[in-house]
Amino acid sequence: MTVENVTWILIILTLPTQNATARMRIWRGLKGMGCAALRDGAWLLPETVGTRQGFEALADETRTAGGTAWVLRLDAEDAQSAAFRGMFDRSSEYADLLADMTHFDPLAENVTTANKTLKALRRRYETLVEQDYFPGAGKLDTEARLLTLEATLATRLAPSEPHFQDGQPERLALADFQKRTWATRQDLWVDRLASAWLIRRFIDRKARFVWLERIQNCPANALGFDFDGARFTHIGHRVTFETLLASFNLEGDAALMRIGAIVHALDVGGEAPEAAGFEMLLKGLKTRIQDDDILLKQGGQMLDDLYAVFSNP
Repeated sequence: MTVENVTWILIILTLPTQNATARMRIWRGLKGMGCAALRDGAWLLPETVGTRQGFEALADETRTAGGTAWVLRLDAEDAQSAAFRGMFDRSSEYADLLADMTHFDPLAENVTTANKTLKALRRRYETLVEQDYFPGAGKLDTEARLLTLEATLATRLAPSEPHFQDGQPERLALADFQKRTWATRQDLWVDRLASAWLIRRFIDRKARFVWLERIQNCPANALGFDFDGARFTHIGHRVTFETLLASFNLEGDAALMRIGAIVHALDVGGEAPEAAGFEMLLKGLKTRIQDDDILLKQGGQMLDDLYAVFSNP
């Protein structure tokens, strides 16, 4: 919907004086639709099927309660339309919500309370979206952050996902981890895919991988990663990819650390400008690839490209 083709709809109300319950119900209806007030009793919205139906319903309710109501179409000039549109700028509301999301910790000790808080943040977001007739970058940023937080909390609630372990990663020698069998859960996603790529590219070039349907079936001779009880998993606030970086003294590679920030952001939350783009590309791969060996090959090529870009800024 652009300024040039917006048609506006106006409701003019005289609310009933004797029926406080009806007045409050009508006022809440106007607020819930995200109307802009032109003056007392005159409320504005861009016209859609939904907004017209909403105004007509409020007008009927107003008349039934003893008030008066008119619903009018308003064809504004471009300058007027631009001014009207400015009345529906939700950027500050998205900023407030995003700030609250930034202060929300999906790794808080009480997971039940965290889940309730995150559901409340989701409801706030959905209410804001319903009232956002001209969505922009604020909506996209807030949605991306919310999805990341929800994915992080879902990981904690899902028993197959690794929990964070206390302590620090071991410091290990690459020479002791060559030509080994490595195992992780099948249906690769960000942390497992990136960790497998890291292993084959920087740790064990002759690595052989086993994709586990059940972690209980991990071969005794395999080095497990990214599941509870695995040799390499989430430690402290490090995801598995970051644990591997620390364990094998790879944290001095700035390009790998930038990839680590992306993996961390997509796996448990955080800030990484490239995270949303990488996530979209990986989702695209997974819609057409179900074989984890092929997914590692093609997803690894994306990570190769990222590494090349980050190595030569």
